Amino acid sequence: MNLSRLALALLLGIGVVTGAKAQDPLVEQGRYLAKVGDCAACHTTESGQTYAGGLAFKTPFGVIYSTNISADKKQGIGNYSYQDFYEVMHNGKAPTGRLYPAMPYTSYHLVTDADMKALYAYFMQTKPAATPNRDNEVGFPFNVRTGLLGWNLVAHDDTAFAPDATKSANWNRGRYLVDGLGHCGECHTPRNFFMAMDSSHYLQGARIEGVMAPNITATELRRQGWTQDSLSKLLQKGYSIKGGVFAGMYPVVEKSFAYLTEEDMHAVTSYLLDSDTPLSSPEPKPATLDTRHPGYALYRNYCTGCHGQDGQGKPNVTPALSSNGTLDQPSPVNTLAILLHGIPAQNYSQTERFAPMPGYINEMSDQDLADLTNFLRQTWSSQSVKVSADEVRTLKQELAEHHE
Repeated sequence: MNLSRLALALLLGIGVVTGAKAQDPLVEQGRYLAKVGDCAACHTTESGQTYAGGLAFKTPFGVIYSTNISADKKQGIGNYSYQDFYEVMHNGKAPTGRLYPAMPYTSYHLVTDADMKALYAYFMQTKPAATPNRDNEVGFPFNVRTGLLGWNLVAHDDTAFAPDATKSANWNRGRYLVDGLGHCGECHTPRNFFMAMDSSHYLQGARIEGVMAPNITATELRRQGWTQDSLSKLLQKGYSIKGGVFAGMYPVVEKSFAYLTEEDMHAVTSYLLDSDTPLSSPEPKPATLDTRHPGYALYRNYCTGCHGQDGQGKPNVTPALSSNGTLDQPSPVNTLAILLHGIPAQNYSQTERFAPMPGYINEMSDQDLADLTNFLRQTWSSQSVKVSADEVRTLKQELAEHHE
């Protein structure tokens, strides 16, 4: 009897081992890299299948829709050879024609051959989506894609990633992730006359979809008091003691940076802060509420219920203002954008979330919004630049184009 039971156990054990489907390490590596590259955020609509494309991007030249990059052989990239995939990622050249640089091949070309092969292995086994690609809404002459040949000659250099020998392996790994698959510069670096990233202002911030992708250079992040801990929490969870993400950065955190390994997150934050050793948190600016300021009454009436009289915020409800990075940005654009249109509820986990913040575009006058913005920045930031009602009016018109 004991031998029979042993034999049965061994047979069951063998069945478990042989019945389990082994994961292809190359595919799993590619799955991780696809998350680092934020592929799902750009190639998936809110109700669509993953990688089926169709997400709209408003550009100065018209609306561009992301393409189907699933393994579907007709609508997706299932028939791509590795060389096809390589050309798309390095030079924006697909079998069907040239791609607009809204697809960030101007950053992806830095990805190593080993990582590129892993990505290809992963995408070739993704779930096929039969969703047809949408036609872009781009007018003449920008709809003539042969013009991209000239653009690439002027604005794109397909060079390999070159580590900095004077820096640590950790720092170089962070730079590789930030500049390559992370393609952070595509939003955080301003554009030049040719609409290419202006390398002379690398990561110094740029306007995109009506808001600011802020300056994320080490100099500016250190000035604001960011540390590896606060920065990693922001990128992993969407919020930290320095505030939370909103607009286009929220899906980047949700679908990409939240999945970084501990080692890669340390590399990214070390690179962005230009320090392999942990930085210490500075003391927050002492808050002095100027009761004579025209924005004080507005803050008391509209904001203290959630953010507190002293701007301390409430855990799992609202972020603190006392150490808020958005308020301390040189440009007041993001502060104003939030006051105008609010922020929807953001859920980070079952136990961590922020309540929705209402917008006040229909409740406050342009002067009120300017006064409140100036009060917030005077009280909880080191910024002295004041906003006028005319600047609020101009921003409202610009943001209206992105909220239609």
